[in-house]
Amino acid sequence: MAPAEQDALAVREQLFHQRVRECIICALLFASLYILCHFIITHFKKHTDFAAVHDDEDAAVDRIALGLCTFTLAVALGAVLLLPFSIISNEVLLSFPQNYYIQWLNGSLVHGLWNLIFLFSNLSLVFLMPFAYFFTESEGFAGSKKGIMARVYETSVVLLLLTLLVLGMVWVASAIVSNDAASCQSLYDLWEYYLPYLYSCISLFGVLLLLLCTPFGLSTMFTVTGKLLVKPRLLEDLDEQLSCARLEEAAVSRRISSASCWLNLNVELLREQLFTIRSKRRKLELRHRASPWQRNLGYPLAMLGLLALTGISVLIVCFHVLELLLDDAAMPRGIQDASLGQVSFSIFGSFGAALQVILIFYLMVSSVVGFYSSPLFTRLLPERQDTPLTKIIGNCVCLLVLSSALPVFSRTLGITRFDLLGDFGRFNWLGNFYIVFLYNMGFAGLTTVCLVKRVSWAVQAELIRALGLHKLPLPVTRSWPLCKPC
Repeated sequence: MAPAEQDALAVREQLFHQRVRECIICALLFASLYILCHFIITHFKKHTDFAAVHDDEDAAVDRIALGLCTFTLAVALGAVLLLPFSIISNEVLLSFPQNYYIQWLNGSLVHGLWNLIFLFSNLSLVFLMPFAYFFTESEGFAGSKKGIMARVYETSVVLLLLTLLVLGMVWVASAIVSNDAASCQSLYDLWEYYLPYLYSCISLFGVLLLLLCTPFGLSTMFTVTGKLLVKPRLLEDLDEQLSCARLEEAAVSRRISSASCWLNLNVELLREQLFTIRSKRRKLELRHRASPWQRNLGYPLAMLGLLALTGISVLIVCFHVLELLLDDAAMPRGIQDASLGQVSFSIFGSFGAALQVILIFYLMVSSVVGFYSSPLFTRLLPERQDTPLTKIIGNCVCLLVLSSALPVFSRTLGITRFDLLGDFGRFNWLGNFYIVFLYNMGFAGLTTVCLVKRVSWAVQAELIRALGLHKLPLPVTRSWPLCKPC
């Protein structure tokens, strides 16, 4: 065999082994996420006893829908980890460029992960989750033989009609928006034009949802942290308050035990009062048992950490707004070749990259907290061992929309300089300067307002409590004139 042929064969073998290695790594990563999401869903899913005649059929439907929900949640978790994994991989390759044990970590693997997440996100949103919902609600066509296949036929027909309806709406919307008349006269370019356009609309909705939920979630996290941790109190005597609470509880308990038909006492009102005093006493005991380090150091450090992360996020977005006004290169764009290990995506090196990863996770957690804290979506909040399957499907869809929009959200706000890979950078609205600029301004404004209001109200309430002004009696105003004495 000629040397040239041997070299070509060696290159083909190397490419084959590289492709096999990438497939194995992707399969292992997704299998790990799938197992983790399975435990999460079974932790919240309501246990169902199938006691009907077709209990085996209902159990099979439940297992299939549960598997689809687990797959979707694994894709959502993968979308959350996608951008941090890419940033960390770039920094690792920069730090150890010639290390033999990390040669598998290359641009081809990262680019393949981005493409897989994009493909699975489309598949879950457009087909799997609607199929899971209609499959759990289906019973088969009237007159047909009962069984799993009857439900599959009914679900497939309903899903096909829904797909035609959605594609028709997308075609009409693209015909109104697009200036190219040739692309609006036929549906032959379904995969290359209409499905990316549909996912672009879904991604825009997810990014707008992140814009609304994240500032609200940032302010909510301050309240949640205050409830979970023991807050320090100024000018306060815990022993005195605890003894007073115990005396009040004992007094109300004696009144309830001595209540009889001869005494005009509202027992229900007294029990509610006892419950309130008992809750107050337990909180005081919890704070009294807390160590001085936990009481005086844990809460301030947690609040300062939240305040610092929120402030850094706002400063980065404000700096990105200035970049948008001065340089067109600051616009979010997509690239097709992931050249990892060439240059750091932060001016502060590895420290800046670590900060970007922390901010991405922080914003994602804040968006989830804000999503479930909003009055519109608070009913979707899952409960331990008491969440029906339809609510689990709704949660999986919402989390997938939020997580799949996270890379676009982070790149649009300038949280990271890592460009969007694959089809994530093909969204039409990413090239619109006015949308990107207004989005950055909206995030900075809403986050600043929520932060200032939350912090100022907390400081004001703490000062009023520390100075004892909350114990002052309210002024009494008369709404009628005094009568003259006769």
